[in-house]
Amino acid sequence: MHPLKVLIVDDSLLTVRTLTAMLKDMGHLVVQTAGTGALALEAYRASPPDLVTMDITMPDMDGIQATSSIIREFPGAKIIMVTSHGQEGMVMKAVKAGAKGYVLKPIKPEKLRDMIARIFN
Repeated sequence: MHPLKVLIVDDSLLTVRTLTAMLKDMGHLVVQTAGTGALALEAYRASPPDLVTMDITMPDMDGIQATSSIIREFPGAKIIMVTSHGQEGMVMKAVKAGAKGYVLKPIKPEKLRDMIARIFN
């Protein structure tokens, strides 16, 4: 798989750092990060990435609203939800909004790799 340009959307700096390290280890490029759904939409508009990892719970605009907004403008967007246990109902809403899948926190590199492979193969 060729290196993907990735936008990480999460209000937790620890999660952003963890995902950045994992994605770099897989050979991908983290080109942007955003801490809110509104900033994610702005970042996507400015420079559409190949992949977005999207947290669900964030200030101002949650990941479901952000996913819906991105998909509305960019129907081909590839978005993976990153969520905590116990948010399965919200994950289903995100998938209905256009997300291609999800990974659970704490994120395991093999689960993230498998989800990316499933979306791009």
